[in-house]
Amino acid sequence: MDSEEKCFKVFMFPWLAHGHISPFIDLARNLAGRNFRSYICSTPANLSSIEGKICRNNYSGDIRLVELHLPSTHPELPPQRHTTNGLPLSLHSSLRKALKAAKPSFSNILDDLRPDLVIHDVVLPWAGTIASRRGIPSVAFFTSGATMFSYFCHLGMRPGIEFPFPAIHLSEYQLSKAHANVESATSKEKDADDEAYQTSDGIILVNTSMEIEGKYVDYLSKMIKKEIVAVGALVRDPIINRDEDAELMEWLGAKEQLSTVLVSFGSEYFLNKDEIEELAHGLESSNLNFIWVIRFAKGEEIKIEDVLPRGFLEKIGERGRIVENWAPQAKILSHESVGGFVSHCGWNSLKESIDYGVPIIAMPMHLDQPMNAKLVVELGVGIEVRRDEKGRLDREEISKVIERVIFEKIGEDLRSRIGELRESIKMTSKEEFEVIVKKLEQLCARKDI
Repeated sequence: MDSEEKCFKVFMFPWLAHGHISPFIDLARNLAGRNFRSYICSTPANLSSIEGKICRNNYSGDIRLVELHLPSTHPELPPQRHTTNGLPLSLHSSLRKALKAAKPSFSNILDDLRPDLVIHDVVLPWAGTIASRRGIPSVAFFTSGATMFSYFCHLGMRPGIEFPFPAIHLSEYQLSKAHANVESATSKEKDADDEAYQTSDGIILVNTSMEIEGKYVDYLSKMIKKEIVAVGALVRDPIINRDEDAELMEWLGAKEQLSTVLVSFGSEYFLNKDEIEELAHGLESSNLNFIWVIRFAKGEEIKIEDVLPRGFLEKIGERGRIVENWAPQAKILSHESVGGFVSHCGWNSLKESIDYGVPIIAMPMHLDQPMNAKLVVELGVGIEVRRDEKGRLDREEISKVIERVIFEKIGEDLRSRIGELRESIKMTSKEEFEVIVKKLEQLCARKDI
């Protein structure tokens, strides 16, 4: 940008989770070099992990980071824990309350910056209300997919009526958890700012492509009577080679093509001991190479060897790698030795798997993941690991699904379908994003302060 006066200032406010922040960063990156300067607002605990990424990729002129400091409302939530990354699920509600308690600070930031547009997370409607009071247009951004969004809206708005898309059919166990999520979202922690919220022109951005979820986008729009706009496949960070990845990638490079699976469940879900044991036995009996990323909530003093079956590490030997907390997921998925991805079906992981052409072995855990897993199957890009009627995993089922994806013809069919879908998404995403740009420019031009 030549000068501050020649671009629109877009204030971005994601929920305090990496899976939410990442799509906002992707959106800001795609707006860079156009008539926009993006300001991403979050806590120092989150911004510290993305600051280097912004500078390293030369976006510092188009993307600025804005710190929001939360008040100390809970003894177990010091500033370094003002993020969902590694935070126990039991503290998420307290983190949401702490974020709402920071409304005065949030308001002061808007008063000082005076942006032309606020793009806020759809789970933070109060941010749109505060912007509206200042004459600033606002747009909600839903960082997951339209399938989950439409399914949850259907449960809340049309109870007792079957969801019109039979591919998204949840088990009794999954359905009971989905109902609990809807009740939690609609009955707790709402305040006057949430109830008063209305997006500018009724527009909601959704982190998807019409190639993946067109019918779910259309159904959602009709149901909630708002314009739902898919942002397309946003261009992501290039893969960076780091020294700390060298040993792992060297090990992977010695494996045969399509012989290895990546096993990872995101940064916010932590497998319990029974799940770890069943998954370990499933991986062991599959006789496949694997990289397994295991995470524990921050503050928990747990050793990996204490939760794995006795003798597991010795039995797998050189055909497996256990990585604690973090692994270079994109780099691993892009490697020719990787033939499958055992995933919780978090939305970003799902999109990344399609982008790198890797079939998904779906093991959904909670929130949007069961719906995403059904979508994976409907799209023909993966297979779901079935659970029993109580939601428990079975080692034999895990092993069987992994082997089908790696060894059998269905794996070839999945890879072929992913390749076709990836190309279709690339062809349409540029057009989808140009629609976004025009809408954002129109909204920015309407600011009236």
